[in-house]
Amino acid sequence: MNATAGFAALAAVAAATALIGFYGLRISRTTSDFYVASRTVKPWLNASAIGGEYLSAASFLGIAGLVMVSGLDALWFPIGYTAGYLMLLLFVAAPLRRSGAYTIPDFAQARLDSTAARSVTSVLVVVVGWFYIVPQLHGAALTIRTTTGLPAWVGSVAVVAVVVLTVATGGMRSITFVQAFQYWLKLTALGVPAIFLVLQVSGPGAPVPSAEAAAMVWGGSGGSPYRTLSLLAALLFGTLGLPHVLVRFYTNPDGSAARRTTLIVLGLLGLFYIFPTILGVLGRLFLPELVAAGGADAVVLLLPGRLVGGTAGELLSALVIAGAFAAFLSTTSGLVVSLAGVISQDLLGGSVRGFRWAAVLSAVVPLAVALGTQSLGLAGSVGLVFAFTASTVCPMLVLGIWWRGLTDAGAIAGMVAGGTLCGGAILLGPRLHAGDPGYELLSQPAAWTVPVAFAVMVLVSRATAHRQGAGTARFMTRLHVPERPLSPGKPR
Repeated sequence: MNATAGFAALAAVAAATALIGFYGLRISRTTSDFYVASRTVKPWLNASAIGGEYLSAASFLGIAGLVMVSGLDALWFPIGYTAGYLMLLLFVAAPLRRSGAYTIPDFAQARLDSTAARSVTSVLVVVVGWFYIVPQLHGAALTIRTTTGLPAWVGSVAVVAVVVLTVATGGMRSITFVQAFQYWLKLTALGVPAIFLVLQVSGPGAPVPSAEAAAMVWGGSGGSPYRTLSLLAALLFGTLGLPHVLVRFYTNPDGSAARRTTLIVLGLLGLFYIFPTILGVLGRLFLPELVAAGGADAVVLLLPGRLVGGTAGELLSALVIAGAFAAFLSTTSGLVVSLAGVISQDLLGGSVRGFRWAAVLSAVVPLAVALGTQSLGLAGSVGLVFAFTASTVCPMLVLGIWWRGLTDAGAIAGMVAGGTLCGGAILLGPRLHAGDPGYELLSQPAAWTVPVAFAVMVLVSRATAHRQGAGTARFMTRLHVPERPLSPGKPR
């Protein structure tokens, strides 16, 4: 792969991100602009921005890599990632917008009337965000090393530098425009090469895969039903608690707009996931050696050069590189915005200046972790983050929205129990090998940690019913009664 094409693609994406971010800076004037874009983002723009931040390194590089390694079994990942938004539509989107909160900890405090519940939620949101940023930086390192030959750390540092500059200067208003652009760039960067490569391998003189590769193209890896069930539980429930996803719904004008946004997102995600699946199948046919070498996550980057070559291959490779870099930037930007909002509100007074310093802190800590650790499979590592948030933040949100009986003690106990059990499983699982006692339970823990978290919240809440806040009934009414139509030009 020509390093010049890689450099040009990376520079173009960084420049476009900075220019769009500068446009957002020009119209970011108030504190509300920085935190929630003054709650005036329309559904199509917001849906594109959500697609931009949600489709991370795991989606852009990791899904194709998983399809290479696992065949049909890997399709549960895009199904789960997309179906999680159906859960969000049904249970969270509109009520959360009606809550009037800026952040998830704001919601926890307002719903439970408890600063302790807010503090626990804040810690968990920050932990989830940092865990999620690290795979993005690993993906950037992989892309830089594969496409330019530069040291891997350059990719991680470059992503953090661009993200901090964009977020700190323009906040949510600026990032909304950036992420919307990056969704459509990512879709183009996978869609065009996928279609081109399918035509290439279907035409006269097309390369012929080995008989062995052709025979096993859709074969599964023989994963157990438990692992599939647990993975789906992590992805479905984990989406409901991702801080960078939920904060976007605070930017909608009202609950109805939040629902329309979610419906559009379902369509955008379904369209996107067609293409990494196609590229994974092509990689399984024509680059099977990557699996043995442990480099399956790089298949999207290497396929155009292998199957096309020449100038056309270089141009397709540059487009893919641009999309990959956009994936790292957009997801990291969304996470840094959500974390900066929480840290600023809780520790730095909630000012614009505090938001900017919080943005720096939110990005620098996971950068240090990424530079000091080795990359795992991108989709697999992000799946564990989903399991953790499904076991902690998600139960608090779902029960807080739909069950009047939730108390602060119940919410804290459930989040601590779910976080301790799931976090312990994530740490212990890699130390075991297939066939060891407990390997299945620890390597995919969501199937048991999510029910435990819900059960602990319910049982402790029933035992502490006297702690229910005086304003619970009023707040629950606010969550579930539709807003009155607003006059034009009067955002809520």
